[in-house]
Amino acid sequence: MSKSILCRPLITASIVVILLSACTTSKKSSSKTATPPPTTAKPVKDEKPKDDAKSPREIPFNVPAFAREIKKDTYNIALYAPLYLDSVSTDMPTRSLPRYILPGLDFYEGAQLALDSLQNQGVKLNVTVYDSKNKQNLSGANLINTDLIIAAVGTPEIKDLSDIAKNKQINLVSATYPNDAGVSGNPFFIITNSLLKTHSEALQRYLQEGFATKNILVIHRDTPFEKRIAADIKAEYEKMQSSKKTRPKDVVWDDNITDLALSQYLLNDRPNLVIVTSLDEANAKAIIRRLSTQMATYPIQVYGMPTWDVMKFKEPEFKGLPIYYTTPYFNDKTDAYSRYITDYWKRIYKSRPSDMAFKGFELTWYFVKQLSTNGVYFNKDINDPNKKVFSSFNYQPIYLKEGDKEPDYFENKNIYIIQKGDSSDIKMNFQ
Repeated sequence: MSKSILCRPLITASIVVILLSACTTSKKSSSKTATPPPTTAKPVKDEKPKDDAKSPREIPFNVPAFAREIKKDTYNIALYAPLYLDSVSTDMPTRSLPRYILPGLDFYEGAQLALDSLQNQGVKLNVTVYDSKNKQNLSGANLINTDLIIAAVGTPEIKDLSDIAKNKQINLVSATYPNDAGVSGNPFFIITNSLLKTHSEALQRYLQEGFATKNILVIHRDTPFEKRIAADIKAEYEKMQSSKKTRPKDVVWDDNITDLALSQYLLNDRPNLVIVTSLDEANAKAIIRRLSTQMATYPIQVYGMPTWDVMKFKEPEFKGLPIYYTTPYFNDKTDAYSRYITDYWKRIYKSRPSDMAFKGFELTWYFVKQLSTNGVYFNKDINDPNKKVFSSFNYQPIYLKEGDKEPDYFENKNIYIIQKGDSSDIKMNFQ
């Protein structure tokens, strides 16, 4: 039975508390978690508030705020998630919770477990949880003393929060939305779920560098969106400085294409590395189904988009066809943190944690650790590997215009290549 329909009394209690406090709830240093997850480093002691902005120092990324060393005894965190609290009745049975509420709720629960565990390690926090679907919570009026915003939201909320973060010079972590939402000129905006362009670039590099001989195809439909993906792949090819690179073949997909016409793009003496730009399952499977008919004659590997992570390719015609996808997150759920989270969920909720719960835990743990170690403006050390939970992050400054001195935002550039497996997916590499 899925977690989404199980009774979760703790969640119900949390919803009630938030509803009674005008869609926000504050949490100080109390904790429900008896044992924090294992850690190889001792907790960092909080220092007295200190602002050394007056002393000369290097200015990271040409952002003056990033040169300020501000450490506190207690840090103020704002956590945003789509909880749809105006749609939830306090007397609604937990078995009847609408499914659209669950992703935001799972993210919140994972984040809360991380916060409880960190506070057990001595990190002092004031945490306020906001329902991003309540427009009153997007005014920024309550974020005057906030040190960090963690948000699992999409449009239009992420743009609103970005404007607030820029104005108040607060680091804002966009935890799950794979888009920049039109944000520019905001070095305090941190994107974790990498843009589709970054996936396309990483996939192109992986195929060019990972195979000595290859035949690369880019199959896309004749739509502006898929043509843009194909153009990004081609642009990355043009930028590559390698004598061994192979020019990708552009294939505009037609559902009526014959097997003979399709075979004209394939070679039988080397791997045929086929990138399929379709994001939706029906179109992706239609293309892969046609490719599978060529497997007996041509060695084929299929590479898809990040949305393929939740797709199942169990059909008999796909058997034996290697299928891969890209993702900025990877968790094989065998590490100590994962076991800790899984055991907690089984004990408290009698179910398994969702991927959103793991993301909530990971991003909250990672960035609150940054705060407790490096202070409010941790940006110059944002890729500290000692803070890693599951995924390796590689946040890089993005400059949308040539000659810009300050970044428009930071984006996670680490992309994993994952092979679909019968029982579990397999990590091939990370960039």
